[in-house]
Amino acid sequence: MKVIICGAGQVGFNIARYLASEDNDVTVIDISRELIEKLSDTLDVQGLVGYASHPDVLERAGAGDADMLIAVTHNDEVNMVACHVAHSIFEVPTKIARVRYQGYQRPEWSRLFERANLPIDVIISPEIEVARAIGRRLEIPGAFDAIPLAEGRVSLIGVHCTSECPIVNTPLRQLTELFPDLNIVVVGILRNDRRIVPEPDDVMLPGDDVYFVADSRHLARAMVVFGHEEPEARRIIIVGGGNIGQNLASNVEREHPGVSIKLIEIDKRRAEAVAQALPRAVVIHGDALDSEILEEANVKETETIVAVSNDDEVNILASLLAKRFGCQRSITLINKPTYTPLMGNLGIDAVVSPRAITVSTILQHVRRGRVRSVHTLSDGFGEIIEVEALETSGLVGPPLREAKLPEGVIVGAIVRDNEIVIPRGDTVVRTGDRVVLFAAAGAVKKVEKMFAVRLEFF
Repeated sequence: MKVIICGAGQVGFNIARYLASEDNDVTVIDISRELIEKLSDTLDVQGLVGYASHPDVLERAGAGDADMLIAVTHNDEVNMVACHVAHSIFEVPTKIARVRYQGYQRPEWSRLFERANLPIDVIISPEIEVARAIGRRLEIPGAFDAIPLAEGRVSLIGVHCTSECPIVNTPLRQLTELFPDLNIVVVGILRNDRRIVPEPDDVMLPGDDVYFVADSRHLARAMVVFGHEEPEARRIIIVGGGNIGQNLASNVEREHPGVSIKLIEIDKRRAEAVAQALPRAVVIHGDALDSEILEEANVKETETIVAVSNDDEVNILASLLAKRFGCQRSITLINKPTYTPLMGNLGIDAVVSPRAITVSTILQHVRRGRVRSVHTLSDGFGEIIEVEALETSGLVGPPLREAKLPEGVIVGAIVRDNEIVIPRGDTVVRTGDRVVLFAAAGAVKKVEKMFAVRLEFF
């Protein structure tokens, strides 16, 4: 597949890294020569310095025979025009644009992105996606990651195992015997710097971060099994009144009317605008690193602080201060990937990466076959893929114990009509089933082939 990526920032770089590792023909365009040189030195991709919205630049990038254009520059208008040029002049089949300004997506302007006006096939709004991701973590306290699959009927959950977890040091194969009616499958373990695709005889140890797939109806019980019985937060402090903070507060107001929200914003004008937009939240103008401001927000009685300002350092320090003053849990937005490995040692409970969320959202439109959704885990560990099993799939027919699954692939759940099937060795995948599986980074391409019908774009 030939893909043109407009923008060599963190999102563009990581999409290029994923696609290049799977032998796609990737060209990246950016106005920064420094970014292009860094990318060309690091990845097996072609780099081109220039404006991604200029027809001559797109022509030099090979837009004439490209399968897809992904526009993720820092400028919304450049992204939109690049897609327009790719469609109108070069007839690129699939165009994806990152659009951050919320005004473009207001319902009254919905005609803007119709095919006759501005032909963009997929619009990605990082702020909206990040707010949704944080909202899911708030609904499942104790989870550092929570991803709904199959319209919410199946969930991928990430939890931290402590010494109090009842099932540490228990071989995974025994979980079925211990909890025969609890539909969960462990699909990944992070242990220090090791990334483990578990075997049946593997055990979880204190300090592990564990990913498991579960029937969503069993989530409360599953969290208890992993030693997490934290109550859902009724009082929340949000640090940062930007698009993410405002979207999150608005979502919580709408979906959880019983939750008390206090939002801290350092910019006075922005604080006033957010206060007008949020009828129930208490908006405090001030610095979240000021202990008096935290006391004014009643941090001692708050279950969860969500730090989503534009400054990573402010988010980290505000989270740590809040926990020191008595806040029970922290969810912290981090843009710089170099900080992420430090967060667990510092005591931050959950980290949210806009870059990783945006990459995951885009990848589900890049993956071939009948792919319904794709989510990347732990910056390159692997992907959770939800895919439809076609008649030609090699997984359809034989029992799973006899199916030739690629190394690094675990089937986590099967959705069949209204039934959730947690797979065992004698489970048979049928045509039309929706299969939720984990694929380690090196096995993703093999999964695509397994579910292909001479692979089509979904």
